[in-house]
Amino acid sequence: MTIRPIVISGEPVLHTRAQAVETIDDEIRTLVQDMYETQEAANGVGLAAPQVGVGLRIYTWSMENNDGVPTLGHVINPFVKASKPVAGEPDRDHESEGCLSVPGYSFPLRRGESAHVTGWDVDGNELDFTATGWFARCMQHEYDHLNGFLYVDRLGERWLKKARKAVKAEGWGVPGHTWMPGADRDPFGHDDDE
Repeated sequence: MTIRPIVISGEPVLHTRAQAVETIDDEIRTLVQDMYETQEAANGVGLAAPQVGVGLRIYTWSMENNDGVPTLGHVINPFVKASKPVAGEPDRDHESEGCLSVPGYSFPLRRGESAHVTGWDVDGNELDFTATGWFARCMQHEYDHLNGFLYVDRLGERWLKKARKAVKAEGWGVPGHTWMPGADRDPFGHDDDE
């Protein structure tokens, strides 16, 4: 397994709809294992293939949940249907989201409280489950990546301005920016806990 660099906002693969996986072969199995390794090194709860520069419809997660779904998992060619978010402004303290491809920042975003997920695993088994709470948020976040969206693209006007300002200040928004989990300093401060 290999830890892969994570691409940052502005890299075209993050802003393009990912392609369906046609055949689950050893290359796909290796990619999934590399994504697990990268996600762990990055202290992430989810990782989509476009975030490691691969424009395929695959994402992984590592997140405890109350939905009877394994803590560590992946889905190939997923379809995610989320419940409609509750109207109103998101709570800054309880609904803020972050992203490994916008490293070091988090902004409030309201999402649906549940998400129905279908797809396949690397062994060709069909997956079909409903995620709730923060696990549902994770499923929606990663699915957005496969459709060419970052969570910051969904922010309300006030927070979108702040996100755009942060991206500009970092010099992102153009191709060529990455960070390496396990080698570079953790942008969300997990290294500070050690």
